Amino acid sequence: MALSAQDRPLIAWTMMFVVSQANIVRLLGPEGPRVLQIQTSWSALRYRQVLDSMDAAATARFRSHYYPDFVHPAIYAMALRAGASRLGELTDLTPTTAKVLAVAPILSAAGDYVENIAGLYLLDHREQITDSVVRVTTAVSVTKWVLALGTLAYLAGGFGRAISGVGKAGRHQ
Repeated sequence: MALSAQDRPLIAWTMMFVVSQANIVRLLGPEGPRVLQIQTSWSALRYRQVLDSMDAAATARFRSHYYPDFVHPAIYAMALRAGASRLGELTDLTPTTAKVLAVAPILSAAGDYVENIAGLYLLDHREQITDSVVRVTTAVSVTKWVLALGTLAYLAGGFGRAISGVGKAGRHQ
């Protein structure tokens, strides 16, 4: 597989994603699992339990991840879109698939922004943590993950097929 004009952006955005993700993991440290616990809380009680399980230092550490996470969604959306663009060079994507691969990362990133704003707000306004608020933010979080990971899985499969020799028309080259 020869390098193309689409490889540089794909490599650059992927490297920026890795650095950004590593920074968020570093900032969270041992509080990292709390992100998933918060994002998958389906009740106000569970959401509060997760927040209440952190002392002041842990809460500050948890809060600190939100700030770089306001840049991170744009980075992963660009990385996924660069991957889709490159995959489109290597394989025949239907117009619908190409549109989904272009839009899903943007919708995922938008959901991530909603989730981050809500999470930061609820840290300081715990009286606003209600079952309905938590259910909506959790639904947004789960949808974000499905869109991002679904796009990544599709790209991984597509690149796997391209690397293994299945060419543009779906035939071995």
